[in-house]
Amino acid sequence: MKNHYCVIMSGGIGSRFWPASRSSYPKQFLDFFGTGRSLIQQTFDRIKKIVPVENIFVVTNQRYNDLTLEQLPELKPEQILLEPCRRNTAPCIAYAAHHIHAINPNASMVVAPSDHLILKEDEFLNSLSNGLDFVSKHDVLLTLGIKPNRPETGYGYIQASHQSLDGFTKVKAFTEKPNLELAKVFLESGDFYWNSGIFLWNVQSIIKAFNEFLPEVAQAFNNGLSLFNTEKEKAFIDEMFPSCPNISIDYGVMEKANNVYVQMGDFGWSDLGTWGSLHELSDKDQNGNSILKCNALCYDSHNNIITLPEGQLAVVHKMDGYIIASSGNVLMICKRENEQEIRQFVQDAEIKFGEIFV
Repeated sequence: MKNHYCVIMSGGIGSRFWPASRSSYPKQFLDFFGTGRSLIQQTFDRIKKIVPVENIFVVTNQRYNDLTLEQLPELKPEQILLEPCRRNTAPCIAYAAHHIHAINPNASMVVAPSDHLILKEDEFLNSLSNGLDFVSKHDVLLTLGIKPNRPETGYGYIQASHQSLDGFTKVKAFTEKPNLELAKVFLESGDFYWNSGIFLWNVQSIIKAFNEFLPEVAQAFNNGLSLFNTEKEKAFIDEMFPSCPNISIDYGVMEKANNVYVQMGDFGWSDLGTWGSLHELSDKDQNGNSILKCNALCYDSHNNIITLPEGQLAVVHKMDGYIIASSGNVLMICKRENEQEIRQFVQDAEIKFGEIFV
């Protein structure tokens, strides 16, 4: 296990969960289900069962440093890798890979988002353990694929080929979020899997891939190779990182590489990206209302999701399919079917009223 590492990506602000998720306290630090552990804490709790705590790193925005250390006191400050600005997942992963490579060039690493829900933990950890063993032996990039159970339009898809290596299937193609008709075709074909956004590779393979497919990112980090895992690393990152392109690892590397493999899993996964996904996963009353850790009276109301601060009461009358979310100084009431507009609500609130509401 000494060569096993994990990077938890935790720099997002979760704007689709506004107003519960705010720029000052984003969703990965929230306990949506009342378990006593936030999403990032649950992620950490899972990972430390197969990766030594000293080999777990969190990449996050500078403003969340104290919050991360508060929620994950088992980590040392040097295990929090701080981004001066947001540049999507490719620069984030390049940063972590170079940092870990400077510590252990034989490392194999899991890259996991901080805000995913895993219901079948044993199956998940077994998949990660097998994957880490696989990537330690081969020059490959591995992603976890989830067998779809519905024609979901909110996820990216992975098309599996008929080639395999050591029981892992080579990827034929990646497809961005499809429309409903195409999602139905994907589901029926049996060759497509949801892209979980969880990746495994050895550090040499991913750094090689950056050099080949994202040379502008690779060059930025290569300019400071001798500085990683030294006292000068932070100053180098602060100066260099803003110049990196804003690009995802999927688009920048995974869709271009020809050594990508997928491990299929069924471990009760959700990326918990929207109020709708939270409603789907939450306990509901007899009318399909999800009442999250709050007090509510529902009259002739169905299929709503309701969340309020402690000490408040919502009385909901004749409403069907709404998000009713109050947090701090914001109340939002929005049809669940229109939740894709929430990001626009956040932008409009900031433009018209300033950062106080976002």
